[in-house]
Amino acid sequence: MVKIKGAFFLIFIFTLICFQSEGKQFIVSKTSHEFSSIKNALLKISAGDTIFVLSGIYHEYGLVIKVPITLIGNNFPVVDGDSHGQIFSIESDSVTVSGFVIQNTGFSAMNDWAGIRTQNVSVITIEGNKFLNCCYAIFLAGSKYCKVANNIIKGNPANQQLAGNGIHCWQSINCEIYNNEIAGQRDGIYFEFVQGSTISNNHSYENMRYGLHFMFNDNNRFVENLFENNGSGVAVMFSKNITMLNNVYRNNWGASAYGLLLKEINDSYVLYNHFEKNTAAVYMEGCNRIVFTRNDFLQNGWAIRVQASCMNNTIACNNFLGNTFDIATNGSLSLNIYSGNYWEQYEGYDLNKNGIGDIPFRPVSVFSMFSENMPESMVMMRSFCVTLLDKIEKVVPGVIPEDLIDNSPMMKKINNAYPGKGT
Repeated sequence: MVKIKGAFFLIFIFTLICFQSEGKQFIVSKTSHEFSSIKNALLKISAGDTIFVLSGIYHEYGLVIKVPITLIGNNFPVVDGDSHGQIFSIESDSVTVSGFVIQNTGFSAMNDWAGIRTQNVSVITIEGNKFLNCCYAIFLAGSKYCKVANNIIKGNPANQQLAGNGIHCWQSINCEIYNNEIAGQRDGIYFEFVQGSTISNNHSYENMRYGLHFMFNDNNRFVENLFENNGSGVAVMFSKNITMLNNVYRNNWGASAYGLLLKEINDSYVLYNHFEKNTAAVYMEGCNRIVFTRNDFLQNGWAIRVQASCMNNTIACNNFLGNTFDIATNGSLSLNIYSGNYWEQYEGYDLNKNGIGDIPFRPVSVFSMFSENMPESMVMMRSFCVTLLDKIEKVVPGVIPEDLIDNSPMMKKINNAYPGKGT
């Protein structure tokens, strides 16, 4: 009997400790006797507290979170900055913000105003919010182990000079950006000096510049995202060890538009991606040791534009279907490997029935070589002279780089369906 009473006493003490460690709960409501503004609640809280904000419109900005708390919106209360400036600033570790409509930060040429900004913090969760008409929706600066998930971000800037990015991540480590919808910003997602992070399952569309913009980032991956109808799809620059897996780049059209722009990239992978109806699906400059495999290039202007500065890249087991130009280059020497791709324009045969063409395929046309050096020649693209030049070049090669050749072209389209889950 004594042992049973002792056990109940220990359970009671443990329950009391756990209850006390959860922190207090506050309610903010326009009609509440507790708090009628979020700012007043933030002045009274302690570490570990939870603030529930009830439905309504709160005209507030300059809200600073200085201790670890959970901030939850009930039925999407609206926090309207009325174009006065930044709305939430997170200056503490271990903060969660979810369930809000955050809108109207205003725009400034001098200040990077954001709906939510973090500064030198870690373990932050920003989830399930709606950001409307914010210069920067979410700005992660010098932050670690942050999660940005299931948010809807929609901007309406007048021009790029007055626009910020949807999710802006600077000098941060181990962040996860997933399941967000982003439209109408300058760049949908922007990463600079970021390491060890993952961008997955986002839909970034109708942004003024890029759906995703990478600058000076190492050891990151972006997986299973959809980038469509942007000024350009994705730009990855001055980075290494980047994995680009099972993404879709679609309908990125314009004079300088790309599905995927790669500049000064090393030791990276482009796997199981789908490029459809882009001006140039892939543009490569100064890239080394990149593996392109199991990708589909469908109805693009240029499938891959490889500049002469690119070396030791492997293009293998890809499908090239309905592109105006499959491969284009501005150099007279090819230092890259092309092997085992399916080329819709291949006219060879397979006498031994092993699925591989018996004669090599040269994927670069004479006209694509001319147009790389003389863009104005594009007006002649459908002319009889251009067709005749291509036929002559196939019989007596003289202009196309001799070693830009696929020695094992596939006779049938390759099944490039991704076999596993990217995240």
